[in-house]
Amino acid sequence: MEYRYLKNIKGPDDVKKIPEDQLPELASEMREALFNRLTKIGGHFGPNFGVVEIAVALHYVFDSPKDQMVYDVAHQSYPHKMLTGRAEAYIDDEHFRDVGGFTNPKESEHDMFYIGHTSTSVSLATGLAKGRDVAGKKGNVIAIIGDGSLSGGEALEGLDYAGEMNTNLIIVVNDNEMSIAENHGGLYKNLAQLRESNGTCETNLFRAMGLDYRYVEDGNNVSALIKAFREVKDTDHPTVVHVHTVKGKGYPLAEKNKENWHYSIPFNRETGEPLHKWSGESYNSIFAEHIQERIAADDSIVVVTAAVPGAVGLGKEIREKLGKNYVDVGIAEEQATAMSSGIAKNGGKPIFVTNATFAQRVYDQMTQDVSLNGSPVTIILCSASIFGMGDATHIGISAIGMFSNIPGIKFLCPTNREEYLAMLDYGIDQTEGPVIIAVPSDGVHPAEYSFDTDYSGSAKYRICEEGEDIAILALGDFFGIGKKTAEYIEEQTGKKVTLVNPRFATGLDTETLGKIAADHRIVITLEDGILDGGFGQKVASFYGKTDVKVLNYGFERIFYDGVKADDVLRDCRITPELIYEDVKSL
Repeated sequence: MEYRYLKNIKGPDDVKKIPEDQLPELASEMREALFNRLTKIGGHFGPNFGVVEIAVALHYVFDSPKDQMVYDVAHQSYPHKMLTGRAEAYIDDEHFRDVGGFTNPKESEHDMFYIGHTSTSVSLATGLAKGRDVAGKKGNVIAIIGDGSLSGGEALEGLDYAGEMNTNLIIVVNDNEMSIAENHGGLYKNLAQLRESNGTCETNLFRAMGLDYRYVEDGNNVSALIKAFREVKDTDHPTVVHVHTVKGKGYPLAEKNKENWHYSIPFNRETGEPLHKWSGESYNSIFAEHIQERIAADDSIVVVTAAVPGAVGLGKEIREKLGKNYVDVGIAEEQATAMSSGIAKNGGKPIFVTNATFAQRVYDQMTQDVSLNGSPVTIILCSASIFGMGDATHIGISAIGMFSNIPGIKFLCPTNREEYLAMLDYGIDQTEGPVIIAVPSDGVHPAEYSFDTDYSGSAKYRICEEGEDIAILALGDFFGIGKKTAEYIEEQTGKKVTLVNPRFATGLDTETLGKIAADHRIVITLEDGILDGGFGQKVASFYGKTDVKVLNYGFERIFYDGVKADDVLRDCRITPELIYEDVKSL
């Protein structure tokens, strides 16, 4: 395609040079550029297609970076990137890797923060406004929030504080009637009332919080947006501009099936079919099938999620089938965690499903509301691994160190399909206290060794292979690496290696560790997590008074960003060959 306007935009000043009546053509070119990138490497589809006109209007009216824009989650910032000198990363395939999936100040002065999590934009914007004022600076501060992010607690805290700020602050609410899946929460009833009344209904969440308010019904009409933004530019008080958009605008398949098109892998534009179809079993389908069977037999089980039902394969039909046994609280992990504790207190059996990167938001509730009260809540923790998304915002390798050090929590790490299901059933039925289960991220593997169905009491490791001299304790989805390492060392030395499946990231099986110390001189620990405060360090501490040498393998306490799992594993020497080199050095 020939990009008449987009190819000449090197920054926001170039947007302002385009006649207003030609801006729809620019928007059309931007969608074509999105197609070019997303059909080939994937990314957040629906949010960006829906926000194109908002980005165009913002940069037509305001003066970035003097006027500071904060995109919530920043997964809807691709159009903003195009208009701030990064269009080549969408037009030219060779430049795809020049930009990431979220705003990042290292990429551009037009990006205020590196953001990949939800509900933070308003709070960050209130800080920018306060900082601007105390430093005597000028300019507008604009937060752009949408895709269900208003349901997050921090978003409401930010709005609440913004209501008493007597200074310039503009909050653009991109209301596309969706989260990742459908919206949940009472505040969305008010958004619907505002849409139906063209912003005039008596009940108004934003006015109730002390905020001025504007409504734009056609949020994909760039002229209507320009008019609204000009009205609020340089105002001296906080204002919400409520914009009604269509998620996935410009691609009928995405407009019709908004949930499936929130994020896309590479696909065929004509058919919408993915270019690389997944074949075989997944832990998503395993959970979805098993939990339906369990709920059919036990009506006290409740699956709770915070807007990520797809993490465990709970599509719309399954959610409807589960009925009252399924709860989506919106993007509100704190609510989900505390609610789960309440469900358990009154005899229910809650299973809270979330991604490890989002579980960072529930540390307080896991400590106070759940563990301190001994509530038998089961947490299904997805993507607690280096295997997955490579952005610093979404890598879930902090989970073991974070949660395993909260008193009272039992953190289980299955290594295969059968062990995962056994731990899931144990978590549902037990009454000891909170249980976290880290879903394996290295693919579905069948059980090669015997496994238990009862994980009550203190930690008990399972010795899978009896050997001599060297023992490998390989936790969770690193068990496969441990097994390959044991085989490699045996090939090199002729000595069989002891292979252990620890299963528990919490507590130490001192009996098994003591047995190993009696006839082994080297112990190797492998964990899919950060070493500091993790599983391996606790094992090393146990052996501190013995002659056993311990080699711990995991990750550094840094923000890995834009990485591939294999590269990180190699850099951290987590390969059979490199581990053997370290063993030889001892």
